[in-house]
Amino acid sequence: MDKFLEFKNVTYFYQTKTSEIHALDKLTFAVDEFQFASLVGPSGCGKTTVLSLTAGLLEASEGEILLDQKPITKNDPRIGYMFQRDHLFEWRSIWQNITLGLELQHKNKDQQKLSLAENLLKKYDLYGFKNKKPHELSGGMRQRVALIRTLVLEPALLLLDEPFSALDFQTRLKVCDDVYDIIKSEKKTALLVTHDISEAISMSDRIIILTKRPAHTRTIIDLNLEGNTPLEKREANDFGKHFEMIWRNLSSEETIIKSP
Repeated sequence: MDKFLEFKNVTYFYQTKTSEIHALDKLTFAVDEFQFASLVGPSGCGKTTVLSLTAGLLEASEGEILLDQKPITKNDPRIGYMFQRDHLFEWRSIWQNITLGLELQHKNKDQQKLSLAENLLKKYDLYGFKNKKPHELSGGMRQRVALIRTLVLEPALLLLDEPFSALDFQTRLKVCDDVYDIIKSEKKTALLVTHDISEAISMSDRIIILTKRPAHTRTIIDLNLEGNTPLEKREANDFGKHFEMIWRNLSSEETIIKSP
């Protein structure tokens, strides 16, 4: 596989009212094309900052961020962002929510884009709800709508900032399967930020473990667990070993624990 997203010695500082905060220090990692990767690390280490830099919402103090060998730009159109909350507008129908990005880009009369939106709704069992309002949908359905809204803009890379954190555990497991299936079916590259080690293992081809702030790459794990879905992968023989290894890396400040 070719490197698709690359962080090359990325350092980031930001200012508060009283001091300068060193958030990232020479952070280096890569995600291959069509890979599903996860970022895990201690609380407050800068995982969401990494997503903001990747999306072009922030600019690195030092280093280089490349997507498909080209520098990331401000609000880069090649990148789609899925947040913790679905951010669906309750006064708009599901169809109007899904096509919101097209409206903002003045592409809401683009028949190719509109056809893509319709096809995605049909493919993922939401077409019958296109005229409903968000409050009429379950939490899992709302997350699928939010993902489809992002996919309609045809990004090359999807960034997911703890998109399942507001869901109850049972719904979360189902939505993980749904989102994983959609991303793999649509052949997208994805980078997920999560505090949930089990979620990272079950969804990822690669896990990037960060150190505490200022964050740099502690270690990278490539996974190939048995199972076709995240739920099935939670039953894989090596799942527990990977969980323990990642937990020990997050708990230890010195020794790097290698993959089993």
